[in-house]
Amino acid sequence: MRLPSFLRIATGAAAVFFVAFCCLPLGAGDNKMDDPDYIGNRKVDDGPNLYSIEKEIALGKGLAAQVERQAKIIDEPQVAEYVNRLGQNLVRNSDAKMPFTIKVIDTEEVNAFALPGGFFFVNSGLIMKADTEAELAGVMAHEIAHVAARHGTRQATKGTIAQLATIPLIFYGGWTGFGIRQLAQVAIPVTFLQFSKAYESQADNLGLQYMYKAGYDPNSFVDFFEKLQTLEKKKQGTMAKVFSDHPPTGSRVVAVQREIQEHLKERPEYVLTTSEFNDVKAKLLAMHNRRPDEKMDPNKPHLNRKPGSGTGSASDGTSSGNSGGTSGNDDDDRPTLKRRPDDGN
Repeated sequence: MRLPSFLRIATGAAAVFFVAFCCLPLGAGDNKMDDPDYIGNRKVDDGPNLYSIEKEIALGKGLAAQVERQAKIIDEPQVAEYVNRLGQNLVRNSDAKMPFTIKVIDTEEVNAFALPGGFFFVNSGLIMKADTEAELAGVMAHEIAHVAARHGTRQATKGTIAQLATIPLIFYGGWTGFGIRQLAQVAIPVTFLQFSKAYESQADNLGLQYMYKAGYDPNSFVDFFEKLQTLEKKKQGTMAKVFSDHPPTGSRVVAVQREIQEHLKERPEYVLTTSEFNDVKAKLLAMHNRRPDEKMDPNKPHLNRKPGSGTGSASDGTSSGNSGGTSGNDDDDRPTLKRRPDDGN
């Protein structure tokens, strides 16, 4: 069948555009992309995008309405306010150019997903599976990075161009051509949630920078990766949702660790967890009739301190103990310090 002339012109132009698009690097040669000091003053969403910011927000708002009609949103004040405040702090320390709306879905599925336009949903299962606030912040920062880099609409643009470059299916099928993905019993067009390896890698790197700038230990992101790998070996399917498309393989973990070592200067202190995280996690576990994991004192915030920056707690000056340990029975209002071994010192 011979296409009308206007479609032949459109598909020909799209083919050229598509080839050029596929050859575009993600911030290659731009040191700003690796430097957290430039967060907020760089363009991480560079690349072809058929969606304006306004159109992207409108799109995300519509998709978010679908999520809220199909999923159970937790409106318990302590849980909702804590997760929103944690997320908004990460957003403030990101490259995102749009406001975020953050809500918690009541499901034990270990996952979080951010829709185009800053509509962000965190599953209660993710909070219950995390051991520390820093682990939770790492996953949330990764999703915020997808929005900051506008991966959803950029990938939708790529899909639209790819379709135009062959047969203009977009004129007939609309978004159904991209398929539908079930996520916590919510149907979302797969193009907005399933990203290429290049986009996942960029979100890993940007997410590490965002959590680092917000004061969290970026190694906690790796810790969560490794924890899920261990759980997956014990019970298949644990990791299937949160990292189903690009699981935390050995090469991905190595890449993340290299990013931390090469571009994130070690700080004397990092936030590891807080008493508020433990309270919220305990509340969620109680809502799901599960027993909390008592690995840490829920009444104390925890900090990760580099050796040499101090020898003990602020209250009594005692040593923080061995690597990975915590300080002893200080006043509950005092932070508990976690120390890492010093390299060669």
